[in-house]
Amino acid sequence: MKRQLLAGVTAAALTLASAPAATAEVEPGGWTSYSPGFSVQERGCGDVSALTFTLTCSTASGDQRAERRYATYAGGSRQFEGYFRITSQTGTRISLKQTFHETGSGPYFMLAVERGGRLYAVHGGTTLATGATVGTTVRVNTVHEVGGTHRTYINGSRKHTVSSGTGGFYDKFGAYRTNSGAGPISVVWSGIRFWRK
Repeated sequence: MKRQLLAGVTAAALTLASAPAATAEVEPGGWTSYSPGFSVQERGCGDVSALTFTLTCSTASGDQRAERRYATYAGGSRQFEGYFRITSQTGTRISLKQTFHETGSGPYFMLAVERGGRLYAVHGGTTLATGATVGTTVRVNTVHEVGGTHRTYINGSRKHTVSSGTGGFYDKFGAYRTNSGAGPISVVWSGIRFWRK
């Protein structure tokens, strides 16, 4: 009986520990969780299998992408959270997460990785973090106030801020060859969550 009670308490504790938090991971306060729709984009040598995104070729030209493209939003504040783990990489300068300005300049914010683990903002080249090497799990949060600012967090620490225009935006993640990049790469995303307010 005591063993059954202990097993029940242990199971309950594990359930609580694995339950998602009621508020967002960064900049908490007033957020509502939601699940926007998405479409899958595979172009060139890009391949998507559930949450595994692969560029199979070393082609340094053309449209090479394997991504999820989420629904457009046009106002308020949005927060994205996801974890990525690169499982293989011989290529470099691959975009992993984008915030796209649909009614403006296009790929407004792009988080990319170089071979060796440097994470950087494609526009401006600012280093956001190092250590995103094969097998390492990295958490990414973006907080976007349309018409205000776009803020990027790596493993819970704020690393990048840029001003934001108005209009329609959407989130993308996966693996996308930048203008100066090439594959191959394979990356697994997990723990994808969205909030708005």
